Amino acid sequence: MLGLETLPALLRDAAERFGDHPAYVEGVGDQRRTVSYRELLHLVETTSATYVSNGACCGDRIVLWGPNSIDWAVAALAVSYAGAVLVPVNSRYTGHEVADVVRRTDARMVVVDDGFLGRDQVGELRAAGIGDPTDPNRDILLTVSTLEHLVDFSQQNDPMGHGSRTPDDVADILFTSGTTGRSKGAMSAHRQTIGVARAWAELGGVRQDDRYLVVNPFFHSFGYKIGIVVGLLTGATLYPVATFDLDATMDLIERERITLLPGAPTIYQSLLGAPGRAARDLSSLRLAVTGAAVVPVVLIERMRASAPEGLGIDQVVTAFGMTEAVVVTMCREGDPAELVATTCGRAVPGMETRIDAPDEHGAGELLVRGDYVMQGYLDDPAATAEAIDEDGWLHTGDVGRLDAEGNLTITDRLKDMYISGGFNVYPAEVEQALARLDGVADVAVVGVPDDRMGEVGTAYVVRAAGASLTADDVIAFSRERLANFKAPRRVEFVDALPRNLSGKVLKNELRGG
Repeated sequence: MLGLETLPALLRDAAERFGDHPAYVEGVGDQRRTVSYRELLHLVETTSATYVSNGACCGDRIVLWGPNSIDWAVAALAVSYAGAVLVPVNSRYTGHEVADVVRRTDARMVVVDDGFLGRDQVGELRAAGIGDPTDPNRDILLTVSTLEHLVDFSQQNDPMGHGSRTPDDVADILFTSGTTGRSKGAMSAHRQTIGVARAWAELGGVRQDDRYLVVNPFFHSFGYKIGIVVGLLTGATLYPVATFDLDATMDLIERERITLLPGAPTIYQSLLGAPGRAARDLSSLRLAVTGAAVVPVVLIERMRASAPEGLGIDQVVTAFGMTEAVVVTMCREGDPAELVATTCGRAVPGMETRIDAPDEHGAGELLVRGDYVMQGYLDDPAATAEAIDEDGWLHTGDVGRLDAEGNLTITDRLKDMYISGGFNVYPAEVEQALARLDGVADVAVVGVPDDRMGEVGTAYVVRAAGASLTADDVIAFSRERLANFKAPRRVEFVDALPRNLSGKVLKNELRGG
């Protein structure tokens, strides 16, 4: 297994080793669908042939836009199998946001789960100029296909041998926003995507008999690499869910005897507070990994506590990662609840951490280096050089400290990013969108605490002279142009934003005010 350094090779090995063992289970009753590892390989082979027949292979970029599903996993793995590069995008993105990614990556093909959440995703893309015959970018030979059509059409194809790729070839480009408001595409090689999944799986002790409920979205590095790729490495059975529903999640855990449930703290808080949970049998849960936001000590204790007071999860750990490195640190089995809740654990094998210019309390900017640091940002050498120094250290922009054992505690952020419902939100991107709203003269967005979401955005808006803008106008405008988790939930109108002598907005004053 250690010699498997490309995703096509890993998939073929998984099919041989795990055979008829279930790789994915989805739905209930008559809608229940099970795909074995051997069947998964066949589906990927035929789907990859569809990509190639549409002119997409050999380093081309394919954008995948949709929620968790078996078909999403097949479509994603088929990208690598065809020798192409996967570019997943957030299922909640608007057509304009996806169109921006399509153009920036010169994507050859877009695969869409059309109709998700009652939306017309294909229509949104066309409205944004993608798939429109009059689009001036038609010279990139772009093809838009629905996920349903892709899978149906692939069944007509003969299996295709995988495209020739090397461990150092780019496997995926995952976009993340920066403090300038411009998103950046983090590129990872096949060996990195596989290696970080292997490190996580080994520390978590993931086994073939595990049943893994994947709430984390596949379009995110955690859902894709620590979900789909971990499955190929271990033979675990994955249960993808498109949206989180509390009762449906408890039903699934109880019915399928789920053993793995990684997710944001809000997932576990919802389970602990669920009406009727005490009557549920959730005792099959054995591993939970969290850390997308600050984790209260009492939450870890309750997750570990036996029912009915807690969830009775045997192993609860926290971790730290980012799109540019996926998993950097992780707690280990046996770590006390206090350590798990107040730190992000120690560097995973293949990675190292250090604090740059620590103060008297040992706090400074966190730098990370190692096998899983991205190759760089797509078409942005300046941003890459700014992020990764000459010695290979990735400057995270987070302030933290390390204890004597190397356990990491994040204490602050150099950037203004906040986390809402487990998703990173970058205020500069939101501000740039709101600045286009008629009636807005000035705007600043900050994250404020929220009991359910962890943090939500508050927009401080200065109205233009004579404007009659309302809070509902601001929120509606943002929701039309940004994913729901990015849209501010609160709006406050002010006469002026507090700024220093250089013109920078003093966001600490806004948070405190």
